[in-house]
Amino acid sequence: MIKSFHYIPDEGVKIIDGIADFDKLAAVENSLLWVDLCKPTDQESFILTHDFKFHPLAIEDVISEKPRTKIDDYTKYIFMVFQIVDYIGKEEGLKIGEIDLFLSKNTLVTVHYDEHRIFDYLYHRAARDERLIGRGADFLFHAVIDTIVDNYNTTLDILEYDVDQVEDDVLGEADEDTIKSIFTLRRDIVHLKRIVLPQREALNRLSKEHFSLISKTAAVYFSDIHDHLVRINDIADFHREILNSSLEVYYSSVSTKTNEVIKFLTIFTVIFIPPTFLVGLWGMNFKYMPELDSEYGYFASLIVMFLISFALILFFRRKKWI
Repeated sequence: MIKSFHYIPDEGVKIIDGIADFDKLAAVENSLLWVDLCKPTDQESFILTHDFKFHPLAIEDVISEKPRTKIDDYTKYIFMVFQIVDYIGKEEGLKIGEIDLFLSKNTLVTVHYDEHRIFDYLYHRAARDERLIGRGADFLFHAVIDTIVDNYNTTLDILEYDVDQVEDDVLGEADEDTIKSIFTLRRDIVHLKRIVLPQREALNRLSKEHFSLISKTAAVYFSDIHDHLVRINDIADFHREILNSSLEVYYSSVSTKTNEVIKFLTIFTVIFIPPTFLVGLWGMNFKYMPELDSEYGYFASLIVMFLISFALILFFRRKKWI
């Protein structure tokens, strides 16, 4: 699917669906053209080489399944690969999408293979608010990236909720599901950081290096997005530290419970060792044992075993072991 927005000063924004004569639209003086390809077919993808004549290496990155975040300056246009991140929940984990952006003097071409709510938001703004595309292609380029990064806040909010839930579970009745949640969240946070770090470097380049297609005024706004990514990375580190602490608390709790069980079993064993010894001693099959002929020997042995066990219980209580 192709959706395009062609802006001409004093004429407003024209919305175009499907394939059009994009090279002629882009040639209109003082105009701005945004072409968005969502899940493009081979015929729709052909416009990248036919109408816009993008480099084959850039096209290869577009169709690649797992490209890394990057930014390449082809002089006449800038090509950038950026990642879109969503976090659905602990079970689903992170959902990673990709958007490829081609920025030229008065044209922005975006390609993505996943539908996302941020594009509906951008479509609505482009159709209703001329300021989105009226300030130039570099500011439109900024608006798309800024919207993607702002969407990270939703991801962080859901992650924060799940981290807080795990923290409460650890302080309460932790179980195997809790430890599984900890490891799952740690994996997702590490994955998020692995995505954010190269994007942060790319935005740092856009804000500090000189690109002929990006004005100095727009470069300042890219610096603001870079700061947002730094904040996102810091928050991810904070959540990871919380999970590490929760993991330590969980293992400490498990160790404490294990020690309690071992202590109980040890005390139980020690209490029954003397009676077991006496039963074994008097149970030996010797003919001449003086205690065997005692009329009250059985009751006396029971009393002795009871007193020893009772004395051990008093001793353990005095030591506050039980």
